[in-house]
Amino acid sequence: MALPAPSTTRWTPHSRSARLVTMAAFISHTSFDSLDAYAASVFWCAVLGFMEDPDDPNEPGDEECMILSSDGAQRLLFIEVPDAKQVKNRVHLDLKPAQGTRDEELKRLLGLGAREVADRRRADGSGWVVLADPESNEFCILRGDAERAASR
Repeated sequence: MALPAPSTTRWTPHSRSARLVTMAAFISHTSFDSLDAYAASVFWCAVLGFMEDPDDPNEPGDEECMILSSDGAQRLLFIEVPDAKQVKNRVHLDLKPAQGTRDEELKRLLGLGAREVADRRRADGSGWVVLADPESNEFCILRGDAERAASR
């Protein structure tokens, strides 16, 4: 799926009109505060099938650990901070299985060290499961494309 061209409009919450602009930003990476950046990067590499930057490998004790998708398009940065997570995430990742079913992927994620927080699956098969990584950062596992298509 091709990404849309950079935005050429500007929206403001006080107006329904938009103005033309000539610039747009893109996401370089998503950062996560972490008590142990290295351990978090290892967990998320296993979850997402990501890898370390071969030019800057992650080491135990590193205060910042970057992981990236095989094509380098998606990057996550784990940064050590002195305090544990205190409140609910304001941003989280919604994941879907690359293959297999949501429930098969749920079993795999639990085996990697994720913890179930809330089960939002419905009787008709829709819904999701809220999980937490080993540092209590919440994320969700959704149904895969094949499951959603089969239910239509």
